[in-house]
Amino acid sequence: MKTVEFTAMKDGTREEYEFLRTQEHDFFAMTADRLLRELASQAHDTIGGYKITRLQHALQAAARAEREGADTDWIVAALLHDIGDGLAPQNHDRMAAEVVRPFVREEVTWVVEHHGAFQMVYYAQHYEGWNQFEREKFKDHPCYQSCVDFCERWDQSSFDPNYETPELSHFEPMVREVFDRKPYDPAVVKEGVVLGLPIVAK
Repeated sequence: MKTVEFTAMKDGTREEYEFLRTQEHDFFAMTADRLLRELASQAHDTIGGYKITRLQHALQAAARAEREGADTDWIVAALLHDIGDGLAPQNHDRMAAEVVRPFVREEVTWVVEHHGAFQMVYYAQHYEGWNQFEREKFKDHPCYQSCVDFCERWDQSSFDPNYETPELSHFEPMVREVFDRKPYDPAVVKEGVVLGLPIVAK
């Protein structure tokens, strides 16, 4: 069988859906490839008015995380936190969170999902009607400080054209490691566990 016969899903047979399941397995296995291609394409995507491309921002954030001794979940999250910018600029944080949610700690997903609101502390005061302290509505959440630290140390500081960053290929094995995991594995997701970012000497 090369394709199914049905043109409406309700008409599919068990055999056809078993065939589709094998096709989906192969497609799922290539998730890392698609993400890496999307990141690579952002090398040509300048952030309007900024000094760097979207890829450079992603690489800088991930490099900062790695240099501070962050684990693979944090590094890959830093690399992918803005992956939704092109298709979902108004809710890119939530889009990126859904990309990583099946494969990383719950804490990391929460930070990616909310970093947009937390970033507002740096710039919203310059826009009429925007709430600079939007993040304060999450102040009682266990992951609040992790998101504050993520934004301060790895996100808002990563717009520097002179910051030395590795090539995307440096992070490729980490991306593949994360997206080769069993989706929603409780041992990976670690629901309710908050580790925070690595402690760095001041």
